[in-house]
Amino acid sequence: MSSAPKTILEELLRHLGFQAVVEETDNEHGKLLSIQCEEAGRLIGRQGSTLADLQYITNRMAFQRDPTAPKVTVDVGNYRGEAREALVRKAKEASAKARKLGDVVELGPLNASDRFVVHNALKEEPDISTESIEVDGTPDKVILVRLKR
Repeated sequence: MSSAPKTILEELLRHLGFQAVVEETDNEHGKLLSIQCEEAGRLIGRQGSTLADLQYITNRMAFQRDPTAPKVTVDVGNYRGEAREALVRKAKEASAKARKLGDVVELGPLNASDRFVVHNALKEEPDISTESIEVDGTPDKVILVRLKR
């Protein structure tokens, strides 16, 4: 098997029984591998968990073969882009609610990449602060959105 992440992902999908086409493009964080497949829902999984697993395995295998391999993001049917947009909208709604109520608004629990999206979505709002707080017994954290004091 080749060390190229695209080839690794194509082989994984083939072994899993999916007929898919993988397109590779550059993005700000490395490479984006977009999967075109009729069974997109099965590849996405519940709340993107299967997609996250495919991404992890692809990156892990590529790095094992070539430590200089670029990090890849795996997407199916623009799921990640749409999920990111929905999360940004949710963050903006939370900031508006915090302004209106003058109280703390909690978002989550969220994984690390989702927290990154929320913090970045709200970092330019001068009167809003965000803080990640651990949720007992899970690797996830919640984000507290509040007015700056």
